[in-house]
Amino acid sequence: MARRVSAPLPAPASTAGAAYRVWDLPTRLFHALLALLIAAQYASAELRWLPMAWHYGLGYATLVLLLFRLLWGLVGSPSSRFRAFVHGPVAVLRYARAALRGAAPASAGHNPLGGWSVLALLASGLVQALSGLMTSDDIDEAGPLVDAVPLRWVARMSAVHALNRWVLLGLIALHLGAIAVHSLRDGGALVAAMWHGRKRLAQDPQLRFAGLGRALAVLVLAAAAVAALLWIALAAAR
Repeated sequence: MARRVSAPLPAPASTAGAAYRVWDLPTRLFHALLALLIAAQYASAELRWLPMAWHYGLGYATLVLLLFRLLWGLVGSPSSRFRAFVHGPVAVLRYARAALRGAAPASAGHNPLGGWSVLALLASGLVQALSGLMTSDDIDEAGPLVDAVPLRWVARMSAVHALNRWVLLGLIALHLGAIAVHSLRDGGALVAAMWHGRKRLAQDPQLRFAGLGRALAVLVLAAAAVAALLWIALAAAR
């Protein structure tokens, strides 16, 4: 059930507009949890700070979280849906030109460039999580689906997993760089908005937000889908 946006916070006299709620709690939790999961997976696989057994469990959790975000992008709160922030090339170029002039229009959610950044990160994260299920180092580590697919697939997915980790790191670096630039311009308002969900705007965006019950249902569905995928693949391998 959708809930009406809460009343705006009063803005200081020196700031135009008021702080309106633009991000729901599930989207903010997704953002924070995904960052933690990716960091923990690099800590286990690359730095060996954690046992590799953690890497597998964290990988399953990441896959569930990414699937949740894809579904939430279809049935979640309006500001979290893909149709709200994924725009065509003309809109992206128009926004990019305005941003270079320092005249980019304010947006309630992701701007046109940020929207494509979100899609790129989600896509790379999914590639990494799915390829990891079929990856083997030919020594003592193997994903849970290695025995369920042909050897040529294991070789291909192992290569994809190794290459895409750098793609993912590059996208994360670009994402953090963009956040740093925005923070210099807005005093950290963008980062703060991902914590408390509010953003200062000239006018009320009139957003409505999905309830937590819907988010929980989507999360359960995502977890069930990942569990079913693993169960079917493992059963086929026996």
